[in-house]
Amino acid sequence: MASHGARGRSGGRPTLEEVAARAGVGRGTVSRVINGSPRVSDATRAAVEAAVAELGYVPNTAARALAANRTDAIALVVPEPETRFFAEPYFSDMLRGVGAALSDTEMQLLLIFAGSDRERQRLAQYLAAHRVDGVLLVSVHADDPLPDMLAQLEIPAVISGPRSAAETLTSVDSDNYGGARQAVEHLLGRGRRTIAHITGRLDVYGAQRRIDGYRDALREAGHAVDELLVEPGDFSEDGGRRAMEALLARRPDLDAVFAASDVTAAGARHVLREAGRRIPDDVALVGYDDSAIARHLDPPLTSVRQPIEEMGRAMIDLLLAEVADRRPAVSRELEPPRRMVLATELVERASS
Repeated sequence: MASHGARGRSGGRPTLEEVAARAGVGRGTVSRVINGSPRVSDATRAAVEAAVAELGYVPNTAARALAANRTDAIALVVPEPETRFFAEPYFSDMLRGVGAALSDTEMQLLLIFAGSDRERQRLAQYLAAHRVDGVLLVSVHADDPLPDMLAQLEIPAVISGPRSAAETLTSVDSDNYGGARQAVEHLLGRGRRTIAHITGRLDVYGAQRRIDGYRDALREAGHAVDELLVEPGDFSEDGGRRAMEALLARRPDLDAVFAASDVTAAGARHVLREAGRRIPDDVALVGYDDSAIARHLDPPLTSVRQPIEEMGRAMIDLLLAEVADRRPAVSRELEPPRRMVLATELVERASS
């Protein structure tokens, strides 16, 4: 009996035609089976799959992508410095979710930083050459030109967190407003009355929604909103330290702090301890994200959990749907952008 290895009749790599001849079908039928088309009978599919296994045929994904005017590549674009990406758990959790969603596809993931003007210019040239099928945008600020550039290039894109209520791109976000309300209502329920808030970057829509939730929770509980208890931060640990120092100088009587991220809460905790404030006896502390940092602080940090990995998976699902939608951009513009908002959950720990 002849032995069939991974070489075709010519001694090279097996071809699509050789698979078709072995299976006794046409070349187009083999292509449909390889691409998962349902327009093939079970018997024919089994014959083609057997021929593929016998010959050791490996599809030429590059050629297939070129023929379909596809690159089989997705770019995850982060308009932040690399140092912030590797310092904050939010980004690694997002990357984990995106990677998990792509693991069952043939898509490659490219991680691109665009935190400086030079990096943005280089990215613009790269995307203008249509080297990716779609783009995921993470941590976008209100004045960032990247979303509009993607729209002009007609590249499918999904954004993590809209830039505003009028966002034109497909977006995936968590319920920032509801999460902030949960945090403040929890602190009020623990008898705290002088509750400060360290914000995130105020050019990020999610940070704005967290302030809204903070203020509305206080108002609905019958408390006046004291703006001296609100201090801008930037989601970083250093920002949390600076903000906490300013708040203690202005309002030394504060008895609780709601921080816009766990990293920010870690910075605030350091300053509170230096000032001799016990957590939670003197000052209760709540963060946001429910990252590994929250579990490892002393005392463990109460935090609002947003499903970051699930957000990453949802972004991929929406983006792949847009990539598959080959309609002209004009017809797509007539439809409202798709928006997905995932629920948050307060995880109570010893800090509050």
